[in-house]
Amino acid sequence: MRFGLLVALAVIAADQVSKALLIDLMLSRGDEPIVVTGFFRLVMVWNRGVSFGVLNEGDGAPGQRWLLVGIAVNVVAALFVWLRRSRERWFQAVLGAIIGGAVGNVIDRVRFGAVADFFDAHLGDTHWPAFNLADAAISIGVVALVADGLLRRKSKAT
Repeated sequence: MRFGLLVALAVIAADQVSKALLIDLMLSRGDEPIVVTGFFRLVMVWNRGVSFGVLNEGDGAPGQRWLLVGIAVNVVAALFVWLRRSRERWFQAVLGAIIGGAVGNVIDRVRFGAVADFFDAHLGDTHWPAFNLADAAISIGVVALVADGLLRRKSKAT
């Protein structure tokens, strides 16, 4: 379990350091994005909703902030129980990444009332919602969990 907690702490630290640096940088620029490549730029977006900007309406519904914090804390608690039962290091790392990402975004919601998102990727007319390191850790972790579940099921079937 210790390995998963170390991964979670590393994700939280990287997320919070990147947010501290990028919030200052982006707020000093106003609404002007920083173009990094033809398909990637840095922007400043405050997400009061959930993943991919769902429910990100204005200041959010009254109590939405704390409802989302409560949901995230309960998910982290369930993942922590799963982590305690896990014996495989890579699986602990995956759970740690998800836990760390969730905690990183909870810290934002408590401190700012919204999650700070910066990374903006697009390809032609296809545009991905802005995200942060915590979101990336959660997404990679969830994809790894799904892939593990599918691969284990397939290997048991053969």
